[in-house]
Amino acid sequence: MADFDRDDLDRALDRLDLRRGDVLFSHANIGFFGRPDGVRTADELASLLCDRIFHRIGEDGTLVVPTFTYSFPRREVFDPVHSASRMGTFAEWIRRHPKAKRSLDPCYSVAALGGRAEELTENAPENSFGPGSFFDRFLKADGRIFNLNFDAGSTFVHYVERELRVPYRFDKTFEGEIRLDEVTRRAQSTIWVRYLSDDALEAKFEPFDALARDTGIYRTVTLGRGRMGIMATRDCYDLIAATLPRRPYFLTRAESLGIAAPKIIPESQQ
Repeated sequence: MADFDRDDLDRALDRLDLRRGDVLFSHANIGFFGRPDGVRTADELASLLCDRIFHRIGEDGTLVVPTFTYSFPRREVFDPVHSASRMGTFAEWIRRHPKAKRSLDPCYSVAALGGRAEELTENAPENSFGPGSFFDRFLKADGRIFNLNFDAGSTFVHYVERELRVPYRFDKTFEGEIRLDEVTRRAQSTIWVRYLSDDALEAKFEPFDALARDTGIYRTVTLGRGRMGIMATRDCYDLIAATLPRRPYFLTRAESLGIAAPKIIPESQQ
């Protein structure tokens, strides 16, 4: 017995009001939707989802997925052609698509299809969350977070944290190698990481998800056994900016643990 079919998918996308020209960024776990009618493999499901999404956003629209590898912290060579995504079936299917563009970021690369794919992925800066990064461009493009079987949390939240200078994360630079067209070169990559001095500083997005739903900025619909949700980047940014002054650790485990002042110790002092 199938859990959903193409018509169910089309109706769900219609209810989320996808628009022509949208720039979407999607964390996805497509297996949670269950068994689709007439679809036998995960790749076939990824293809169906991509087709129906672009049916709504049009050829000028853009779909971006995380193809993160964390290569430099893992002491691995980053190859944008061959380094597989660690972000699930849908992201890997997009990465391997013949028309996909992938950013040259050895930690937080993204892959994109559509009208603004090259614009959003070319000339990736050294800092994955700084000016000119994908997440910076995504905000300026009035993009929309479009999650498949995830809550309202997104890697975009870490970009917002950096913009707002939260005290529990910092820029850390890693060195490694990038291989492109059979040429290997040394490079640096700066990413936004948490202090390791207190496990309470680990990211926890459930409170943000609850707040985003309560305020109505994150809207979801059911598809099969799972859900899809959408939220504007500017709404996400503004909600976090408004909440942090009174709940400075609500994006970490500290708040739910009742820890008002978690230990923040620089690495050099540990």
